Amino acid sequence: MLQEFFEKYQIDDDIVAAGVSGGADSLALLLMLDAFLRPQGRRVVALTVDHGLRPESRAEAEYVAKLAAERQIEHHILIWKGEKPEKGIEEVARTARYNLLCGWCSENGIGTLAVAHHLLDQAETFLMRLQRGSGLNGLCGMAPVSEKNSIRLIRPLLSVHPDKLKNFLRAQKVSWVEDASNACDDYLRVRVRKFLPQLTAALDITPERIVDTMSVLARSRDCLEEQTAHFIRHYVCRYGTAGVSVSVKQLEILPAEICFRVLCSLLKEIGRRDYIPRADDVERLQQRLFTEKFRGATLAGCEILSFRNKLWIVPELKGLVRLSKKDWEAYVALHPQYERLSLPYKLKLSLYKSS
Repeated sequence: MLQEFFEKYQIDDDIVAAGVSGGADSLALLLMLDAFLRPQGRRVVALTVDHGLRPESRAEAEYVAKLAAERQIEHHILIWKGEKPEKGIEEVARTARYNLLCGWCSENGIGTLAVAHHLLDQAETFLMRLQRGSGLNGLCGMAPVSEKNSIRLIRPLLSVHPDKLKNFLRAQKVSWVEDASNACDDYLRVRVRKFLPQLTAALDITPERIVDTMSVLARSRDCLEEQTAHFIRHYVCRYGTAGVSVSVKQLEILPAEICFRVLCSLLKEIGRRDYIPRADDVERLQQRLFTEKFRGATLAGCEILSFRNKLWIVPELKGLVRLSKKDWEAYVALHPQYERLSLPYKLKLSLYKSS
């Protein structure tokens, strides 16, 4: 299983980090990675985040450390320091966990981090995103390979049922930690997890069937993303990191879904965001773009401008002094490729600031 995954996604790192909480899923991932990598002269490094949210969290981290030491696996405990919020703790803790894990990897020259999301996690994600009204991308679920904080994030177990992971640990005579929060109905994911067996019993909608459907949706998403990337490659003009422009006419003749995806991609890139903007915000922008009244807008850390039949997207610039004619002439003297171009003032400002 791991060999097929590593070959498919061309993961050839000598060292792979793994996030290990002490639960069955992550412990199984750690031991599987060790068994796969060690015979090749490669290795896995275990990273455990102690959130400090429960009294037993330190003991759980120490248990993972002991287990890793017995198997001669390098292990580090990463501590989430500082005050913890009273509301939205689940999302904040998730962000803090990835910041710690990816931060450690960056500091130690490790480019790949493995996490133990499995088949049930993927099915739960589908139902949670369905409940929130997600579009196609959201309903495709978690990607097997993605990027997080400039670290490659891999999920090799997305097609594996957690019962198989527990059976693997039993065969290895390894016990695991049960997190009490996994039974707390305050969290949407827990409520969804408890609902899944009812869905299966009533309608024969199994987690496996949900994940198969997500794979079909992912093929449709990949096709749309390929068309989006083709349009951006051929019709979008870049000005370093200062902004982009595209013909309004070329945008307008696109299918609505491709136009939407082009806008999302460019806004994410120019706004330097980890995620695309909210779909409803982009849809409202899209509806305004092709009207005579459109002059400009701000969204996702970007300014969107209409100038000489083109749409221009530049980073939103706040508190910056105006660009004088003299300053622009000095800039153009150093960058003569812009001398004969008709550029909107905001792009000139962005170019000058980025120099």
